[in-house]
Amino acid sequence: MYLSWSEQTITDFSEENINALYNRGFVFTRPAKGLMKQTRSLRIDLSKFELSSENRRILKKTEDLRLKIEDLPYKDYTWQIGKMAKDFYDTKFGVGTFSANKIKELMTDQSKSNFNKLLVYEFLPFNPIAYSICQETNELLHYSYPFYNLQSSILNLGMSMMLRAILYAQENKKKYIYLGSAQRPTDVYKLQFKGLDWFDGKKWITDLEELKNILHAK
Repeated sequence: MYLSWSEQTITDFSEENINALYNRGFVFTRPAKGLMKQTRSLRIDLSKFELSSENRRILKKTEDLRLKIEDLPYKDYTWQIGKMAKDFYDTKFGVGTFSANKIKELMTDQSKSNFNKLLVYEFLPFNPIAYSICQETNELLHYSYPFYNLQSSILNLGMSMMLRAILYAQENKKKYIYLGSAQRPTDVYKLQFKGLDWFDGKKWITDLEELKNILHAK
């Protein structure tokens, strides 16, 4: 079950309103247009972010991976992209977690989707092997719904994708990049970044040990 303390459906999609709601722990979700849920959100204050030696090692080992930013709806959508996403989520999180039809809807139908950017990851020479469906405003990037080709031989592909998204947000002068929520013990990998804080239902907290204890108690 998705952890949600509160939810609301908005009709004001201005950047000012979206920024304010994300700052209150709300994030866009996929079930319906305008639906936002307040959760144990994670974000990086990009003014404090620096690459660690491990981050640099991963980027070095995946230096042939390139990031392109595309607007949604995505004009180059194909059924193969939907299948890649379904296979990824079925394998990682269980059968039925994410349908190919929902991926297509999020990527091609703005009347039903809360997301406006697609991160396309290409492995040279220009072979798309991974994607992330995102929300971007003048202040933030919400890195959400990543998926990649499970047949890829690239090690640390998921982390490399996230790192490139963080750097893109930082280079484009965003205040924050949001990394989804912290709900399961497996989410601890998101806690390695400098400048990270988390929403406890009322306020943002920088104490990551407290969050690790919460996650390990699951």
